[in-house]
Amino acid sequence: MESIRNIAIIAHVDHGKTTLVDKIMYHCQLFRDNENTGDLILDNNDLERERGITITSKNVSVQYKGTKINIIDTPGHADFGGEVERVLNMADGVCLLVDAFEGPMPQTRFVLQKAIDLGLKPCVVINKVDKENCTPEEVHEKVFDLMFELGAEEWQLDFPTVYGSAKNNWMSDHWENVTDNVEALLDMVVENVPAPKVSEGTPQMLITSLDFSAFTGRIAIGRLERGVLKEGMPISLVKRDGTISKSRIKELHTFEGLGRKKVQEVIAGDICAIIGVEGFEIGDTIADSENPEGLKTIDIDEPTMSMLFTINDSPFFGKEGKFVTSRHIRERLTKELEKNLAMKLGETDSADKFMVFGRGVLHLSVLIETMRREGYELQIGQPQVIIKEIDGKKCEPIEELTIDLPENLSGRAVEFVTLRKGEMLSMETKGERMIVKFNIPSRGIIGLRNQLLTATAGEAIMAHRFIGYEPYKGEIAGRNKGSLISMEKGKAIPYSIDKLQDRGKFFVEPNAEIYEGQVIGENSRGDDMCVNVTKEKKQSNVRSSGNDEKARIIPPIIFSLEEALEYIQKDEYVEVTPKSIRLRKIYLTETDRKRFKI
Repeated sequence: MESIRNIAIIAHVDHGKTTLVDKIMYHCQLFRDNENTGDLILDNNDLERERGITITSKNVSVQYKGTKINIIDTPGHADFGGEVERVLNMADGVCLLVDAFEGPMPQTRFVLQKAIDLGLKPCVVINKVDKENCTPEEVHEKVFDLMFELGAEEWQLDFPTVYGSAKNNWMSDHWENVTDNVEALLDMVVENVPAPKVSEGTPQMLITSLDFSAFTGRIAIGRLERGVLKEGMPISLVKRDGTISKSRIKELHTFEGLGRKKVQEVIAGDICAIIGVEGFEIGDTIADSENPEGLKTIDIDEPTMSMLFTINDSPFFGKEGKFVTSRHIRERLTKELEKNLAMKLGETDSADKFMVFGRGVLHLSVLIETMRREGYELQIGQPQVIIKEIDGKKCEPIEELTIDLPENLSGRAVEFVTLRKGEMLSMETKGERMIVKFNIPSRGIIGLRNQLLTATAGEAIMAHRFIGYEPYKGEIAGRNKGSLISMEKGKAIPYSIDKLQDRGKFFVEPNAEIYEGQVIGENSRGDDMCVNVTKEKKQSNVRSSGNDEKARIIPPIIFSLEEALEYIQKDEYVEVTPKSIRLRKIYLTETDRKRFKI
């Protein structure tokens, strides 16, 4: 048992978690020298690679000086906090990465809080010490202050630290002492992270994540707390609500390198995958078949935001997607619930509309993007925050927002956030940049990133984390521009677009297919306006002076999925199909819109 260490790597977005795991894998020679595996090996699905972020947590194991180290790579965004909360249960220690320039950020605080509450031993890695103007010593002190503030105990405050640069493949005990490998980090893990505590008794394993294989069905993954599991052994499954069902283990696998290895038995303390158990959920316990004892299940923070998912009923439905009916969408959302812990699904009064609750726009937009790539067509309503009634008062979620931007632009940021009912907490200068902290209602964050990036020429970096519920702060002004709505179904003719350009900005390419009620642009004024862009130029043989002007068309604004979700108003939907993202009014015809004013 001495020779296993279970460690989770936690940090803020882009502080270098996945890169560090790459370097550890290279150092422990998981690959042959002639294999070219590239960077960010664990970010292996398309969405993670495109966005450059980790979305789901992954396990990998390496052998180092006779010790098996199970490493869990976790996501850094608050929206995927549910992933971090559940996998920390598998670890005995955490490796906290902090950027030597930025210091502890909101997300560092969020994940560290969870680790300290679970009583895990922290090891600190101060990464990116090769950056200009970085202050490793100051950052080290800030991490200490942060732990103290979060209520860490004395044995946690006595944490070991290594400095280094994961990108340049070195770690050492002092930031000026450059080495040529990451051994200092691995030695620190082996020496300081406790071996798994194993108590005597019947087998117990908490299921903390699941995998799916088309060949064997659902696979339960977790850390065996005590006892021994063997292949073919009968077991009990203790559900969250305390009910017990009997089952049998068909196959057992432990993690080895990037893959899994089939084994006959697993001893307590190791992380394993179990095949053959049916009907389990994350948070259930696998226990002895004779006298089952359940473990404490996983607590997950509540969702803070909801979106309406509905079938695609636009005139273009079914042209691009394979799955368009409400049955398909319901099945897919129910399947997602199994592995996406922070998400919840609610019914509405209509059979083809579903309320989906999640942690934020990014959390739900990753689900929508995944569904879209699988061939689903659906429509999504405006994101709404979840409002609760506490002691008879209307309360809404509040978040702590940190904006990092050039000093000369900080005024604009403060102005935008205060318009959205944000309160400024602090302003701190770092080199030529300003770091400004606010408390702001979650409603105010929707759509804020777009505005900020436009105002700061793309330089602002925003991070936010959920704090709690506070009394409702009052109305927040939405977008102040109306929509340009198409009056006809047909092709968007360049000639018409050219003539209407002084009316606003367009979202559709010339010659794109459009339909009545589609939002094809933003009006330069505050109200909605119906325009006909399907009108062609009248061809006649009478000469006139202005007939040969070229159509000079400004390139349209193309929204990404999150931008579209943040842009729409409450009487609009985003229509998502495998090939396109369109904005539309809920009621397509002008008369309906007037009759059922939303």
